[in-house]
Amino acid sequence: MKPIRLIRSIMVVGGWTLLSRGAGFARDIMMAAYLGAGPVAEAFLIAFSLPNMFRRFFAEGAFNMAFVPMFSKKLEGGEDAKGFARDAFSGLAGILIVFSLLGTLAMPWLVWAMASGFAGDERFDLAVLYGRIGFSYILFISLVALLSGVLNAFGRFTEASFVPVLMNLMFIASMLLADRFGWDMGLTLAWTVPLTGVAQFAFTWWSAARMGFALVPTWPKMTPELKRLFIIAAPAVLAGGVIQINLLVGRQVASFTEGAVAWLSYADRLYQLPLGVVGIAIGTVLLPDLSRRLRAGDAQGGRDSFNRGTEFALALTFPAAVALVVIAMPLCAVLFQRGAFGPDDTANTAMALAAYGLGLPAFVFQKVLQPLYYAREDTRRPFRYAVICMIVNALIAIGLMPVIGFVAAALATTLSAWVMVWQLWRGSRGMGPEAQFDPRFRARSWRILLASFAMGLVLFGMMTALGPMLGTPGLRYLGLALLIGAGIVSYFAIGTLIGAFRLSDFRSALRRKSG
Repeated sequence: MKPIRLIRSIMVVGGWTLLSRGAGFARDIMMAAYLGAGPVAEAFLIAFSLPNMFRRFFAEGAFNMAFVPMFSKKLEGGEDAKGFARDAFSGLAGILIVFSLLGTLAMPWLVWAMASGFAGDERFDLAVLYGRIGFSYILFISLVALLSGVLNAFGRFTEASFVPVLMNLMFIASMLLADRFGWDMGLTLAWTVPLTGVAQFAFTWWSAARMGFALVPTWPKMTPELKRLFIIAAPAVLAGGVIQINLLVGRQVASFTEGAVAWLSYADRLYQLPLGVVGIAIGTVLLPDLSRRLRAGDAQGGRDSFNRGTEFALALTFPAAVALVVIAMPLCAVLFQRGAFGPDDTANTAMALAAYGLGLPAFVFQKVLQPLYYAREDTRRPFRYAVICMIVNALIAIGLMPVIGFVAAALATTLSAWVMVWQLWRGSRGMGPEAQFDPRFRARSWRILLASFAMGLVLFGMMTALGPMLGTPGLRYLGLALLIGAGIVSYFAIGTLIGAFRLSDFRSALRRKSG
């Protein structure tokens, strides 16, 4: 995949992810208005996080990291890729059916492990009820992740990227129907979870079937290739488990402060926007591309892809991080403060958002660096690095909780993410030339940082000037739009003047995308 084509594919995935995150914003804005940061909101957020946590454990963050490189290499080598995909599909489905049943039965223990601070009040019983209704989501969404890996290996990024959009649209529709007909909002959201899983699975399976990959599950059997897949995936599964333990520590810290689970969740939604649009998009495109290049022995092509992907990530992520820190308060006020979501909720969500914003580049760089390991089927070192980060995260979150309260959870996530990036970067130094930064990246990177900090100063001045507008109902949306617009214009203007990037880089990718 040529660098321009790589950027084009990243923009396709990023564009759909942006649409998904936009729909997710609408979903969370509606949820904040209907439920605020009250007990029903916190119970649902914990219940919904359980299948999502295990989904990342089983599929996206672990199983697929081993599956995609092996599947891509089989496609490149003309081997039986379809048979391998079918065996992996059947094996994963068998494991997840058993796990879904066990998880549903063990829901009270899972909720306690996730948020022991809920014990003894109505949040606990609600979370158990909602969790039992929606836990089967893990089965469908994990199979969706595997099917998405098949689609991505063929360069079919649009179909896989549409799936999260579908989920958010279904949530929005369900809340509108609940409001219209007077249904219980918490139960409506809980039942929407498994329904979205079924819809996402049906769409992704149909998309794969159109390419000739109609994967019908059979009785799981341990073939030599599947055994090799599980051996490679095991450290990645453990690494994914370590990452989820980090999230678990954060939820536990937050559960002892009423409303904190909701504040962290809403802040998470905001920083997930640039993370999803840039980081996840790059990781999705880069992993199969590097896998194919390693198979073909194309070290120079791999280096070009890695450098352009990293450069693209830096150019879009660092200014986003600066913006999340500088304008955290007006962002949270304009987007969430209405209905049951009050000024105190806004202030606390903004503090969490600023803490997450400091770690945004680290979260994205992990997505850029990890494919260097997984494309080589090296899952052991990322696991060791993740264990160290787990220890760092727990020490910071628990140690700082008595000092700064629930914000310790967000700050611990950020600091441990930077520790992970440092380890991944240091470990990649012994790899081939495709893991080395080229002169173009080194020349542009410090200019991108300079342009981002200059944009932060512009944002701070504009936030002060637009203060009255940002606090006026009816005008605050325009004020936020002007603030964000000033940041975008100033960043690209300054960056272009000092040579941080050339706008022709983006125009070329867009022309090839439209063509």
